[in-house]
Amino acid sequence: MIVAFMKNMLSQQRFILNLAKKDFKTKYMGSYLGTFWAFLLPVVQILIFWFVFQVGFKSMPVDNFPFILWLSSAMIPWFFISDCIQNSTNSIVDNSYLVKKVVFRVGVLPLIKIYSAIFVHLFFIFFIFIMFLIYGYMPSIYNLQVLYYMFGIIVLVLGISWITSALVVFFKDTGQIVAMFLQIGFWLTPIFYSLNIVPEKFRVFLKLNPAFYLIEGYRDTFVYHKWFWEHPYLTIYFWTVSLLLMVIGIFVFKRLRPHFADVL
Repeated sequence: MIVAFMKNMLSQQRFILNLAKKDFKTKYMGSYLGTFWAFLLPVVQILIFWFVFQVGFKSMPVDNFPFILWLSSAMIPWFFISDCIQNSTNSIVDNSYLVKKVVFRVGVLPLIKIYSAIFVHLFFIFFIFIMFLIYGYMPSIYNLQVLYYMFGIIVLVLGISWITSALVVFFKDTGQIVAMFLQIGFWLTPIFYSLNIVPEKFRVFLKLNPAFYLIEGYRDTFVYHKWFWEHPYLTIYFWTVSLLLMVIGIFVFKRLRPHFADVL
């Protein structure tokens, strides 16, 4: 059942990509700046952080690295994770008219939202390269593994999204619960702070958060120049959790899918 479900998803990649492009454009339709807003708002947020921490508080470098680069290399993947989960959670409810069409594969709706978020994320990967160049840091071969960590994010959030998008149809508070957990997850993930300042006995709990592996992975890619296989136990743990969430997500989605039309 699960294998057949995944094969069906993979066979519709071109269809999903076209819908993702349409979704991306539709989201900002009617505004004067259009899709430019998708890039402008996160850029402004990063610039505010730069002004506050680099200019205002004159934050000290972290591990002899400019604080704003160290921070941005973690903020950008978090933006991607958060955007994917929030938008895909409501993907079924927001497209209820499609759910009632027998021929439409509803399972692709969360994936469409994730693909739509990828367009913005690719821009910010380019943006972070520009920031590093401004500070005098040239691209490195380690930067190639950003593709690996991007794929890791997609697998993780897809499993979560199939669970939350199915549950929100029957339990409307799911959206608020997801937003709350994202807020908690933000502060339990070492984005604004280094893991080194956390007492040793608490570090293991932070590492249980699968987002930890991805955030630190982006930092290893751009800042510390380490390969993902240098963290074998974290890598095995992350993929075990992510694949387990995907299996659970497929199971939950397929069990609840026949009842969507009755509730929406």
